[in-house]
Amino acid sequence: MAKITLNGTACNTSGELPAVGSKAPDFHLVDSKLNDVSLADYKGRKIVMNIVPSLDTPTCATSTIKFNAHAAVHHDAVVLVISADLPFAQGRFCGAEGLENVITLSMMRTRAFAKDYGVLITDGPLAGITARAVVVVDTDGTVKYTQLVPEIADEPDYEAALAVL
Repeated sequence: MAKITLNGTACNTSGELPAVGSKAPDFHLVDSKLNDVSLADYKGRKIVMNIVPSLDTPTCATSTIKFNAHAAVHHDAVVLVISADLPFAQGRFCGAEGLENVITLSMMRTRAFAKDYGVLITDGPLAGITARAVVVVDTDGTVKYTQLVPEIADEPDYEAALAVL
């Protein structure tokens, strides 16, 4: 379990992020067309996972917009934005913001991803959704970088995440 804060109030996650150097856990999430997708669907590609509580919050929106801009110049990587939002809401957000370089994925069918990646918030007002985190996975499925953002309202370290690409 990791400790994070929401506007200074302590809360906990279900575990720890995968260790750098370990194999990324498989996942099953839902894409914008309601298809089930897994880690294997991105085999052979570098992956940046921008894990956010909800795109309907200012910091999540900002991080998604910034990663979208970075994805436009990092053609060798795919940026996945993973949240508890329904695919319809994710699509509306990306459409309204003109975001075409990120892929949104939803945990609408299961919270297994959040548990397996150690980011499920277990208490406090956001219990049941994810903490803010970034995980970068290399083409062979090896975790190259992780960051659990200690304060949910803060943005991740974009440069550190992208430096490992």
